[in-house]
Amino acid sequence: MRVCIDVFTVHRSLRRRAARGRRSTFSVDSPGSPGHTELMRRASCCLHGVVLLDEEYVRGRKVFGQVVCTFRYGREEDEVMGLNFYKELFLASEQIYPPPEKRSYELTRTQERLMKKLGETAHPFHLTVPAGAPGSVTLQPGLEDEGEPCGVHYYIKLFVGDSEIDRSHRRSTIALGIRKVQYAPSKPGPQPCTVVRKDFVLSPGQLELELTLDKQLYMHGETVAVNMSVRNHSNKVVKKIKANVVQSVDVVLFQNGQYRNVVASIETQDGCPLQPGSSLQKVLHLSPTLASNRDKRGVALDGQLKRADTTLASTTLLLEPEQRDAFGIVVSYSVKVKLYLGALSGELVAELPFILMHPKEGRAKVIHADSQADVEMFRQDTVHHQESIEVY
Repeated sequence: MRVCIDVFTVHRSLRRRAARGRRSTFSVDSPGSPGHTELMRRASCCLHGVVLLDEEYVRGRKVFGQVVCTFRYGREEDEVMGLNFYKELFLASEQIYPPPEKRSYELTRTQERLMKKLGETAHPFHLTVPAGAPGSVTLQPGLEDEGEPCGVHYYIKLFVGDSEIDRSHRRSTIALGIRKVQYAPSKPGPQPCTVVRKDFVLSPGQLELELTLDKQLYMHGETVAVNMSVRNHSNKVVKKIKANVVQSVDVVLFQNGQYRNVVASIETQDGCPLQPGSSLQKVLHLSPTLASNRDKRGVALDGQLKRADTTLASTTLLLEPEQRDAFGIVVSYSVKVKLYLGALSGELVAELPFILMHPKEGRAKVIHADSQADVEMFRQDTVHHQESIEVY
């Protein structure tokens, strides 16, 4: 089977043995990483595909295609006495074979070329993922955890059955993991800036902290520059400065499912102690990356597929702030700066939100490799490639 989105045309063929030794073919179009497909969240997403069937095996039967979203909110090892922490959402479903008399959609160029090359046993399909479906997010498991990690995952499933709600069997089912991600908005927002002040009981004056980020939108791998200005009009002394990048995770299904992870941190005494009547201008640089957080349990990552590297989860941009999908995981980021004044005087804290995402330009630069030569390569991979697909 060949699965593609719009005009993404990086080719890879996968196959799985079906019943009675029959063989089905599975391939995916991807923007640069084999074995997965990336979808945008802002509008409904269309999956255009072609499935190659063995006419003898499917004669008198029906073949269905589905897009399935799975949400795991607990560890597999804790599932006892019939209790499970796993939900499935069927977002789209279509009967592929026997084909309808009239299609409700137009074939893409890739579908036309594949059907011409593969012959009459190739059948097209079209699946639509609704707008507002949750994005693919994986919560990083601990070193001692086993089994499937918690998070939101997607896969496309094709199976032979009597109806779309029929129970599928491994021998007649083929599945491919995909992921649904967001890209950075084309227009960045205003430059983040905040000012906080602290009064002291029985002490005159205030301590003022002003924070400014150089921009609101950062791409994965970029360094966050925090411009800090401290004006000490009090009689207290600033002894230490600490800055963190905080990842906030909201598991919407649970009322108390919010928690925070520190994904980058810096602590300094440069310019300290800051005496009364003094001021300090300083720029702190923070780099939130997965490389420095691989041993932290619960850190949210972009949806991960087997043998594929990933990054910290991107910021979740909601279509409507009030309409949060019950099976989604909402991720946000902020910079938090703390001034330490000593045990008796307390702290002064300022926090600024920002957006961390993947650039949209990466999608536009995908090479449109839907030539006749690529279709020939697909046919060749179908015959020789030996990698199998695991049906979830």
